[in-house]
Amino acid sequence: MLKGRAFKFGDSISTDHIVPGRLAHLRSNLPELAKHVLEDADPTFASKVKSGDFIVAGNNFGLGSSREHAPLVIKMSGVSAILVKSVARIFFRNAINLGLPVLVCDTDKISDGDELEVDLEQGVINDKSNGNKLTFKRIPKAMLSILNEGGLIPYIKKHGDFKL
Repeated sequence: MLKGRAFKFGDSISTDHIVPGRLAHLRSNLPELAKHVLEDADPTFASKVKSGDFIVAGNNFGLGSSREHAPLVIKMSGVSAILVKSVARIFFRNAINLGLPVLVCDTDKISDGDELEVDLEQGVINDKSNGNKLTFKRIPKAMLSILNEGGLIPYIKKHGDFKL
């Protein structure tokens, strides 16, 4: 069970919003880069997010380049999952491979600051602030196994080649 606060964003949050191109020189210093995560979408996000919190957004989250460090710095900031209406395919795969769940659901019913509980195995989001219960498509067993190990590399290190 994941628990935390919702940080609400709109549609079309790109990898440039997540990790601004002007900060490309920090790609070799990921802890420093994480201090700037999403600053072009919300300059206060990195200073307010706490371990376990959630990013909640609209359509087309993660569009743009295939920058693998975009989901990585989100995870490093403490975000436990991203809840979106839709997500760019490359961003989705990068996030799963790094151990960061991206859940597709109706985010209109979640407000900024809501306290959420997310059950990855059952596909349920309980919004403790307003009493809403939302669902998302259950995560396939293979992806859940990757997420439970913290990403694809930790999974392979522990289990060897991936077996379906």
